[in-house]
Amino acid sequence: MIALLAAGLLTAQPACAPVNGSEALWREELHFVAVGELHGTTEAPAAFADLVCLALDKGPVTVALEYPVQMQPTLDAFMAEADADAARAVVLAWPQGPFRHHDGRGSEAMMAMLQRLRVLHQAGGDLKLLASVPDSPRVEGFTQSHAELDRAQLWSAAARATPERRMMIFVGSVHAEKARRVGSRIGLPAAAHFLPEEVLSLYVATDGGEAWNCRDECGVNPVPPLGLDDRRGVVIAPEADGTFDGYLAVGPATASPPVSRP
Repeated sequence: MIALLAAGLLTAQPACAPVNGSEALWREELHFVAVGELHGTTEAPAAFADLVCLALDKGPVTVALEYPVQMQPTLDAFMAEADADAARAVVLAWPQGPFRHHDGRGSEAMMAMLQRLRVLHQAGGDLKLLASVPDSPRVEGFTQSHAELDRAQLWSAAARATPERRMMIFVGSVHAEKARRVGSRIGLPAAAHFLPEEVLSLYVATDGGEAWNCRDECGVNPVPPLGLDDRRGVVIAPEADGTFDGYLAVGPATASPPVSRP
């Protein structure tokens, strides 16, 4: 009996940190929850992982990440690996992509988020990762809007193939928008290809700080405050001009550097 109890403790789901306002995300009619971030902060990946942990309490989850579709076998192997150091090595061995060419998607904070998701899966959570940046070559006379359509198609195909699974999407903010911004060069964002009532989209809001990403140059760059004061967690804000349904407020941002390599 003691051995059985010990085995149960080893496979128990890690406790989830509470997130204010997160109950708004679990409505039955929502097929997609999209979180749009500014790449390169410590706080955004950690806050998203908190939401995924809570989502697993509601049922199976697919997490769509802004990694190339060619990386899917690597992510599958990572999730199946029981040892943290070995799992990290699996990701770092992939010869291309964000953990080689840094733009904030290959940060230490992103690696920590992946490791946390792996632990949730290893502890029995029905959690899958989906690499969801399509291989959409540029064609003369066509714009990036077709890449956004292809991205939405990847999300849609995965969701329709397993409708019992909740899809949580973590991408750069532009891809999570539900309407085209005036002057945007990408056309209709990926999340805007779904019915508005079927997707809830949040913008990761900070109280200023810094992020490690690529603007004019790659490195630590300032992050402007959004003015949510001391609010934290999910903030539904219908006044957010239709682009997002609200915010995931995380407080001051700190820069997360590119993942260190052996």
